[in-house]
Formats: sequence, C-alpha cells, structure tokens
Amino acid sequence: MILKLDKLPDRESVKITFTADADLKSALNDYAEIYRRAYGQKESVADLIPFMLEAFMNADPGFKRARKELEDARPSSPPTKATEV
Repeated sequence: MILKLDKLPDRESVKITFTADADLKSALNDYAEIYRRAYGQKESVADLIPFMLEAFMNADPGFKRARKELEDARPSSPPTKATEV
C-alpha cells in the first residue's frame, strides 16, 4: 500500500488542538488506521496532522510561489552597526 505521507520521523510529542466537523474527524481516523496498516506503527491523528499539512503545502505550487513573494516583500532586518573598541 502506498500513501502520499511517508512514515513519520522520530520526534518529540506535540499537542495540537483544532475544530473539525464529524466527516473530517472520521476521515482522519480512517487515515490513521490506513497509516497503521501501511507502516505497522500506530500514530495518533494529532501526530499525523502536522505532517499532512506540511505535505499538502509542499505540493501546492501556488502556495510556494505566493510564500516566496511574501518573503521577498518583507523588509529585511536593518544591518547591524559594527562597534569599534
């Protein structure tokens, strides 16, 4: 079985809270179960969500382009003055 999301790397625990409708919660629970079957490792939905969001954003060329434009438009930090001693 092949999933778009690779097996999660080792990491520290992270708690995340958000509101989802019942259909999305059910789909997330199903994804976690399919992930467990694919990789033989149980992961909580809360642990999967950040990686799912990252994969989604990395696969979105419009987001990448707009984010680069946003970063380019941000003022760069002013150069620091060298202090003579």
